[in-house]
Amino acid sequence: MRLLLDTCTFLWIVADDPALSDKARQAFTDAANDVFFSAVSAWEIAIKHRLGKLPLPQPPEEFVPEYRSRHQISPLALEEEAALQLSRLPPHHRDPFDRMLICQAIHHGCAILSPDPDIRRYPVRTLW
Repeated sequence: MRLLLDTCTFLWIVADDPALSDKARQAFTDAANDVFFSAVSAWEIAIKHRLGKLPLPQPPEEFVPEYRSRHQISPLALEEEAALQLSRLPPHHRDPFDRMLICQAIHHGCAILSPDPDIRRYPVRTLW
């Protein structure tokens, strides 16, 4: 299965946070699954860190690639085709980062690993 991590899921994996559900942890660690981290989430982390809302042990430009690599998570760029999925999404969710992750998941055939119940309202597979 192809999995796209929600931003909070990535941060919980990195921190080994108990907020990460057993089902999510199992899906993430299953070697049969391909796990992706979106450039959209990197953007969200950089913005929140800059605003002082997300403390990190090192700058985002070091933190993200180091922990993505450490956990064997593949990067996922945002392509025009995925971004254009946005015009087809109903307005269930106002978070622009989550909406773009939904677009990428639809475009790339991924399930989103996320605790966000609003994401489940979209035509995309979610796991939690």
